[in-house]
Amino acid sequence: MADEEKNLVEILEANNLIDMAKYITYVSAPQAGAIATFAGTTRDTFEGKTVVELRYEAYVPMAIRCIKSICSSARSAWNLHSIAVVHRLGTVPVGETSVFIAVSAVHRADALDACKFLIDELKASVPIWKKEVYSNGEVWKENSEFKERRLELGKKDGVCSRGEVLVKTHDRKTCCGTKVKVDDEEIADISAGK
Repeated sequence: MADEEKNLVEILEANNLIDMAKYITYVSAPQAGAIATFAGTTRDTFEGKTVVELRYEAYVPMAIRCIKSICSSARSAWNLHSIAVVHRLGTVPVGETSVFIAVSAVHRADALDACKFLIDELKASVPIWKKEVYSNGEVWKENSEFKERRLELGKKDGVCSRGEVLVKTHDRKTCCGTKVKVDDEEIADISAGK
């Protein structure tokens, strides 16, 4: 089975709960000695404010393409069996899961490292937007990983022909898997395995 066939990437429409068991089952395999997971849940406070819920929006086709590209980057860095990444859209009340990642590998170090990489990269570069709704107001929020990435990119990376920021991960520059040229160097479309 090709690597991309061992990836399950889903963006769930509003009001759909994440079935964590489904994704753990997807990545389970006899040859996998480790399954690492991450569940991102809505917490009840942020910087002293009472959080009522989070609301997520996304440009779904690009979000899926970006997540698949991140999965390809993870596979190039670690020996992985299967990857499952799911993110909810719409309203996510306190205590509910908005994002879930499951990674299987022969060894735990690969699974754990890849799982951390996947959530960090998702939060830094995937076009999914979050509004925090408080008991006394609401605000659209940038993830701290996105802010850090934006500062880093201004120093060392470029912009692709569509104006999107290029992200450097594990010695590769990507633009959600799009083939780009940077400093006269052609970068392969990693989402297509080139």
